[in-house]
Amino acid sequence: MTAAVRTVLGDLDPAGLGVCDAHDHLFLRSPRLPGEELDDPAAAEEVLHAFAAAGGRALVQWTPAGMGRRADALPGLSRATGVHLIAATGLHQAVHYDPADLERRYAGLAGFFTAELTTGLHGAPGGVRAGLVKVAGDFHGLDRHARRVMAAAAEAHHATGAPIAVHHELGTAAPEVLDLLCARYGVPPGRVLLGHLNRHPDLRLHRELAAAGAFLALDGPSRAHHATDHHLFDTVAALVEAGHADRLLLGGDTTTRGARRAPGPAHLLTVLAPRLAREFGPELARRVLTDNPARAFAADWRSP
Repeated sequence: MTAAVRTVLGDLDPAGLGVCDAHDHLFLRSPRLPGEELDDPAAAEEVLHAFAAAGGRALVQWTPAGMGRRADALPGLSRATGVHLIAATGLHQAVHYDPADLERRYAGLAGFFTAELTTGLHGAPGGVRAGLVKVAGDFHGLDRHARRVMAAAAEAHHATGAPIAVHHELGTAAPEVLDLLCARYGVPPGRVLLGHLNRHPDLRLHRELAAAGAFLALDGPSRAHHATDHHLFDTVAALVEAGHADRLLLGGDTTTRGARRAPGPAHLLTVLAPRLAREFGPELARRVLTDNPARAFAADWRSP
């Protein structure tokens, strides 16, 4: 079986993924962000053209089901811009959904995730599949909803081989997530991507998580996350010095219209990549932006 990255246009040899924004959003809608919806395909195309012009070749949209992910628009955007797009199945925190809708979604949740990974995304043209499962923890813990969704994500992983990407509220509860997904449900740590960890700059903890084998997805610098941007390079330096450069992923995590204007995913490549190369050498920049995403998002895909 040959590992592949599952994009919205089909399975891709990981060697062809290229420079990757490992955590971002072209489309997103939530009642927690009124008036800040990312819902304009034309604006998304403009963002992708700018990203491609800066050298970007792949973008991973972590927007899960029920949050306006516009699965129908993703294939056309990928064709129009030449950027490989990876879509997500999964669910976010309960606060992003209507309670009645959540109760409906809970029925057969693992089967739903598995179908979106292997058959096709709900609302998309036939054969447009997800390439990861997105789940979410809570602030310093996991509530009943999070545990229910993560159990379904683990089941979908075992059925398909898909990676699981995790939103950590303000960067917290990562040990609890690994205990649940890996120790209890048997997901290999190398199949788990822990997001937002630079928002909780506990460098000792970061080293422990990387040593366990998980990928650490850091956001920014993006200007949208300016409160934690100044921690980012200390976090990178600590992990590199500890020998964990192969566990690092970087993404812009553009979740609002305001964040897209300031200035969106291209910032990773116009500002972050040159600084990485200056401070750590071009090999580190290549590893974090190209080599690590190719490993993190590749899977030996199985059919249930």
